[in-house]
Amino acid sequence: MEAKIDKIKQQLQSQGYKLTPQREATVRVLLENEEDHLSAEDVFMLVKEKAPEIGLATVYRTLELLSDLHVLEKMNFGDGVARYDLRNDSSHHHHHHLICVQCGAVDEIMEDWLLPLEERLEQQYNFKVLDHRLDFQGICHRCNDKAKNEKNDKNE
Repeated sequence: MEAKIDKIKQQLQSQGYKLTPQREATVRVLLENEEDHLSAEDVFMLVKEKAPEIGLATVYRTLELLSDLHVLEKMNFGDGVARYDLRNDSSHHHHHHLICVQCGAVDEIMEDWLLPLEERLEQQYNFKVLDHRLDFQGICHRCNDKAKNEKNDKNE
């Protein structure tokens, strides 16, 4: 985790910003919850546990700054709530999401299935894709299993 914090600190410094204690507390919460697609309010509640003096406005400003500097990706899954995801250096593009319209769960696809399409776009249209995002909306395996079990219980 410390290596990731150092890298983010360098990213901030290269743009003329400092990793203040408030920013570091926010980054630590994001790193500790990388799988969770936290909203600003979620981040604030978790940061508040570690640093009670931090206000909601500070967390919002930090998230916006980190998003502007491309440390985070700000996402909206169609429910009107902005969520934040740390950018991952190990892949050129971001992962994709499976969004359940019933329970709101967000699962990730870590593979990048769109690289052949990007190559085709570049060859046929001379269009260099810098980034992309793909979200699928549907019903997750948990909700499908639950519905199946409820149906089986009714039939017994």
